[in-house]
Amino acid sequence: MLHAAALLDAEQSRAADRAAITQGTSSEMLMENAGRAVADLICETYEPCNTLIVCGTGNNGGDGFVVARLLRERNWPVTVCVIGNDNAIEGAAILALHKYEESYGRTLMFDEAMLHNQSLVVDAIYGTGLSRGVAGATRDAIDAINASGLHVVSIDIPSGVNASNGEVMGTAIRATHTVTFVRPKLGHVLLPGKAYTGGLHVFDIGIAGDNVRPDYFLNSPALWAHNLVMPTPESHKYSRGHSLVIGAGLGYTGATKLGALGALRAGSGLVSVVCAPDVLPVYASSLTSVMTKPASSLKQLDSLLEDKNTSAILIGPGCGANEVTREKTLRILASKKPCVIDADALSAFKSSPKTLFGAVAGPVVLTPHEGEFSRLFQFDGQKHERARDAAEVSNSVVVYKGNDTVIAAPDGRIAINAEAPVWLATAGSGDVLSGIITGLLAQGMPAFEAACAGVWIHSRAAAIFGPGLIAEDIPASVPAVLKTLYS
Repeated sequence: MLHAAALLDAEQSRAADRAAITQGTSSEMLMENAGRAVADLICETYEPCNTLIVCGTGNNGGDGFVVARLLRERNWPVTVCVIGNDNAIEGAAILALHKYEESYGRTLMFDEAMLHNQSLVVDAIYGTGLSRGVAGATRDAIDAINASGLHVVSIDIPSGVNASNGEVMGTAIRATHTVTFVRPKLGHVLLPGKAYTGGLHVFDIGIAGDNVRPDYFLNSPALWAHNLVMPTPESHKYSRGHSLVIGAGLGYTGATKLGALGALRAGSGLVSVVCAPDVLPVYASSLTSVMTKPASSLKQLDSLLEDKNTSAILIGPGCGANEVTREKTLRILASKKPCVIDADALSAFKSSPKTLFGAVAGPVVLTPHEGEFSRLFQFDGQKHERARDAAEVSNSVVVYKGNDTVIAAPDGRIAINAEAPVWLATAGSGDVLSGIITGLLAQGMPAFEAACAGVWIHSRAAAIFGPGLIAEDIPASVPAVLKTLYS
């Protein structure tokens, strides 16, 4: 059985199909099971209503014919139409078509006018195998369906979305719900495909996928919860880790405070802000649970880094993209202690990213957003591919932030986060994230797992709070998320 958090690309999805057939599950049975899953979802979600099922000529269309027959058997008012030459339908799909037509008559060719007086559309045009741009009559049909404003249930993946990378192949169905099988696909969780998927529902239709090795994972507790450090009766503040947060100067202290609070809420037993003496009163007066450590020189910073109680370090938020930040970052990397490099500490190496990469010696997590990523890395390809290449060249875990955050490890592991609510698009939320990851590192979590856990916890905390979220709300919502993980 594939890992519970596994994601598949198009080829892996086809390989899982082939493995199931080889092991004795016929194509016809897989199609029947897929159609039944879709029909069940529709009946659970909607009351009987005028439903247009739009089928292509491949196996996805075959699934649609099964859905049509099963809905008709349940007394749903269904109209079935085909896009393309129905003479091209073959294999299990033609059997599904004949089975429908034997009971309910001939299917029709799609016409835009069919959308009138409908309440629901089932998208069975293209499946996960689409690799070319959508054109001609099919493009016109998809655009008409989108323009209709009707609810749409897509089978496997919204037609027009590339299952392997989320790319929209010219145009694509904007689904209300998508029913997929075996495992989610990369195209469901990577933008822009994620925005077309709607509610995602995954069903087991008899494809175990035992012979498919996953390369990508959906970021969820199934991937990292076993690495969470649960306090014991013997635990004390030092055993839970001491996080150092390198403080910003006057005028930029907010970013540091947010990072420190993130680390503290994530469970770090101690959090200290390292700052210049003249800024210390600002931090000391506003961070009751966070200590302050004055450091006016690199030598004093070195002393703090050498302290055996220092467990993890965060540098970057509000620090300034300057030579001083560069030097501090290099000193932190030289300590070989787990660290998170964020924001200005990334941009400080814009002119010499190889200097940063060459200094990596211990567990390091880089947390760039799109702009920071482009300053350090010049890779082509889709987001998950660029993240993978960045992790390899930097020898670091890379958290490539966005609504479809990708977490990549130097050893090739990739997780994609699908939890992020839109409310996270607010100033300072990234500072909190870097702090949460630092706090998890301080407790002894491995870098990749800490990064994945931090991104997920951060997303869930924001989702709990909802609209009106500001960065300060995220740390306050973290305990509710941790409670679910530790229960």
